[in-house]
Amino acid sequence: MLKYRFIFGTLMTIAFVAIVLLDPWKPLLLVVLVAALMIPGLLELSKLAATKSVKILLPVSIPASVLMATSSYWLPRLTLTEEFIFFLLSFALMVCFLYQRIRYGLSGVFANCGAACFSILYLGLLGAFAPATYIDFGPWHLLMLVFVVKCSDIGAYTAGRLFGKHKFSPIISPKKTWEGMAGGVVLAALAAVAFAVFCDIMSWQLAIVFGVVFAFLGQLGDLAESMLKRDAETKDSSNSVPGFGGILDVVDSILITVPFGYLFFSFLGH
Repeated sequence: MLKYRFIFGTLMTIAFVAIVLLDPWKPLLLVVLVAALMIPGLLELSKLAATKSVKILLPVSIPASVLMATSSYWLPRLTLTEEFIFFLLSFALMVCFLYQRIRYGLSGVFANCGAACFSILYLGLLGAFAPATYIDFGPWHLLMLVFVVKCSDIGAYTAGRLFGKHKFSPIISPKKTWEGMAGGVVLAALAAVAFAVFCDIMSWQLAIVFGVVFAFLGQLGDLAESMLKRDAETKDSSNSVPGFGGILDVVDSILITVPFGYLFFSFLGH
């Protein structure tokens, strides 16, 4: 478990940094990556929902999520992006009803249409802030956010295994501890200060605040996905990423934090 986690974690980190910094068509490769992750993410979410006899309407949610997640790249950077998102959500809801009626009739309308809309918001809308952060603020801001959140995960996992005694959320995620949370906060703050100093993104004092805040937000994102897995009575969303579980297990903390990261950087005025 630890060996696979280290190997695949390192490979994913190298690949992501290369995509963000070395892309000759910036940020096309990042946009393609985000779009590509939508499909397995939605399939995993659909699998979790199926354990509760809920059907995520994938022919609707997949294209809607991909379009929404990549909208900041292919739409003109004016006011069209916001209007498009509102229209896409409205159109997707209408198509959900239509597909539900044709495919499943009147059985499970609330559950199926509600789950489909949730999947579009959870993956499509939240995921849209990743390319938007790159486009509006630059690659280093996006890397800072992702590394801070993932360093929080690493610090929490390591400190929890070494020193964990007091449960952080015993019902949702029994292995999380306050000692692990403290380790996550420390490593996240150190990562934030390193990016702030070497990339001139913000002051080191503000970077400490950034690290602490996003360490907690990242853990909340992880707990949010854990709630879905607990409801589905499964440990991981899938086994597609050795040592981690599924795609959702890898990106859960990023999904919740990236909109707040975009907002934080907006307040900085960069």
